[in-house]
Amino acid sequence: MPTAQPSVDPSLDLFAAIDRLKRERKAVILAHYYQDADIQDLADHLGDSLELAKRARDARDAEVILFCGVHFMAETAKILNPAKTVVIPDLDAGCSLAEQCPADQLRAWKQRHPDHYVVMYINCSAATKAESDVICTSSNAERVIRAVPEGRPILFGPDKNLGAFLVKKTGRAMDLWPGACMVHETFSAQKIAALKAKHPDAKFIAHPECEEHVLQLADFVGSTSKLLEFVQRDGGRKYIVGTETGILHTMHRQAPDKELIPVPYEDRSAACQGCNQCPYMKLNTLEKIYLALRDLRPRIELPEDLRRRALAPLERMLALG
Repeated sequence: MPTAQPSVDPSLDLFAAIDRLKRERKAVILAHYYQDADIQDLADHLGDSLELAKRARDARDAEVILFCGVHFMAETAKILNPAKTVVIPDLDAGCSLAEQCPADQLRAWKQRHPDHYVVMYINCSAATKAESDVICTSSNAERVIRAVPEGRPILFGPDKNLGAFLVKKTGRAMDLWPGACMVHETFSAQKIAALKAKHPDAKFIAHPECEEHVLQLADFVGSTSKLLEFVQRDGGRKYIVGTETGILHTMHRQAPDKELIPVPYEDRSAACQGCNQCPYMKLNTLEKIYLALRDLRPRIELPEDLRRRALAPLERMLALG
């Protein structure tokens, strides 16, 4: 059942109220590129998972971190800042990848492969991070994999598509956890090919969480931030964007002269509407941000032993740059 939310006076100027509460609480607002446009615009720092992990680590002057993203991201902020109050607008903002790799199942997988080095994508719970040797994001995953000593076998999870992409990029053999992002797996290669034929001057850019047959069509593959950088710096004028559509707001703002086309998705169900949007990311709203700052809840709390065990693999990642 979704968490019940208190009502907010509809006449309230939410932008002004949030700004006032932010100053009173000495809060910093971190937001992912997949948030709604209004949330991206009011954030103090906007970024992908790697950038936001760094921002959370470096939020020394803030007493409160409000994380506009999904649950594992807010947990990461708490792992890195145990003395600070960390709140998330909606506690139900989960992640399909994180749900597919619970800690007990990862622990059992490790026991079957005792000599393997465990690299986990940051899209996992604190408890799953605690079972890992090192964490990676899509921005630094190649660097992390290349840092694993040659000859050491690797377990990689929870995203099999990112893992397969890294196998091709690095040449390292890896055992892959069979997880996938519910958004990126809906993208239709057939519809993308048709869209490319309709717009032959457009470049198709894709996130490595997409399936292999989709990535084969891409002119460029990169993390959320790398896709944004590519559109800004590339000499082209038109792009088919193969990731969650929230990024289009910042792309439009930073590259206003470029034409952006959201990637089509495979309508695998009559109930599938807007499947190229993450339903978890979209749970956060301005009203919930206001309430989270006003009430300082929902809070992220972690047992200290778990937090310390989850911190070690995060610190190994951050030490790699």
